[in-house]
Amino acid sequence: MTILVDEKTKVVVQGITGREATTFTRDMLDYGTHVVAGVVPGKEGQLVHDVPVYDCVVDAVKKHDANTSVVSVPPRFAKDAALEAIDAGIELVVVFTERVPRRDVVEVLEYADEKGTRIVGPNSLGIISPGVAKVCAIGGPAEDAKRAYKKGFVGIISRSGGMTTEVANLLTMNGIGQSTCVSIGGDPILGSTFAEMLPLFGSDPQTKAVVLFCEPGGAMEEDAASYIREVGYAKPVIAFVAGRFVDTMPGTRFGHAGVIVDRGRGRAEDKIRALKEAGAVVVEDFSDIAIRLREALRK
Repeated sequence: MTILVDEKTKVVVQGITGREATTFTRDMLDYGTHVVAGVVPGKEGQLVHDVPVYDCVVDAVKKHDANTSVVSVPPRFAKDAALEAIDAGIELVVVFTERVPRRDVVEVLEYADEKGTRIVGPNSLGIISPGVAKVCAIGGPAEDAKRAYKKGFVGIISRSGGMTTEVANLLTMNGIGQSTCVSIGGDPILGSTFAEMLPLFGSDPQTKAVVLFCEPGGAMEEDAASYIREVGYAKPVIAFVAGRFVDTMPGTRFGHAGVIVDRGRGRAEDKIRALKEAGAVVVEDFSDIAIRLREALRK
């Protein structure tokens, strides 16, 4: 069993004729993901890697029973694309587009909540269940993804798309496979946070432990710590907090749009303390993730 994506996932790519979308569509197909349609207004009838293109999502859903969408359009069009997918009955929308205006994101999330659609992103590289399906650009070309990711029992949640693969590759090299790996995105406002992903892994019988790749900025890690503590999370949680140097350099801009540190919250130090107090294992060095994870799985 996996979370979010499996062998029944049928993907429609909104903006499929764009350069990046064309590339990751090919990669998804090579991995074995069912990419059933693309959507670009005004380009109905075209084919991209033999995937038919339609003018609207509702037609793709009707003709191919699509249940998942990847949004890869310019930021100013992302809201309309996501709302269209939600209205068409799509269950999971992965927003690859980054730096979507915050007000647009809020409107999309409110509507998605009303309609029961899950949003991952914006600024998400996607989701992969090793050996089953990969959605969006996560892991890159299929052969690279097959080397980095290995089927197993550990869930990964990461704010960084690239580091999702780095964590998985570290585990794979140490003989530890993964159940599902989720790049939740690096923008300030996200559709699915650590705290919202943890219950899914908690109820997944295939997942025996969860790894969090954390970064400075915002309070998602602190919220996750509160959730872990309040519910008495039953599975081991191993966390690595990157960017600790940011705490010593106030006023400097770093990395993702979500790296915003306010007084008293958002610092790496705050996240480490909260996660430790909640019972998560916080490692000092990246390479220690596999060591502490193996210890936790052994117990």
